[in-house]
Amino acid sequence: MKIQIINGPNLNLLGKREKDIYGDIPFEKYLELLKELFVDFTIDYFQSNVEGEIINKIHEVGFSFDGIVLNAGGYTHTSVAIADAIAAIKTPVVEVHISNVFAREEFRHISIIAPKCKGSISGFGLDSYRLAIESLRVLKKK
Repeated sequence: MKIQIINGPNLNLLGKREKDIYGDIPFEKYLELLKELFVDFTIDYFQSNVEGEIINKIHEVGFSFDGIVLNAGGYTHTSVAIADAIAAIKTPVVEVHISNVFAREEFRHISIIAPKCKGSISGFGLDSYRLAIESLRVLKKK
């Protein structure tokens, strides 16, 4: 399987920012673990703080990859454009959040992108990404 992980704004600061919420491991370090766990997968990684770049990446891989794991960060709650990009592609998308967004500020309880995704996983720390990849494996077998 070919999986694209897309991280949105401020996720380039994982391991440095708000460690009580996001932990102290940089994503690139966790990505190494994911690649060890899923040796039979190709896992590509992309991060951008720019909404349009995230949309471009969704368009780029959305017809050729087996799955997208998307942590849209703050754009989760604001970006109709990212939701539209997900709706326009064939590749299944799993929405991921490191923290339990429902235990945080009320504005984080609403995801504009969730209705366009195959599912959402939140609250399991970085392990949310592993769970998302596992769910994409299950989807592929159906």
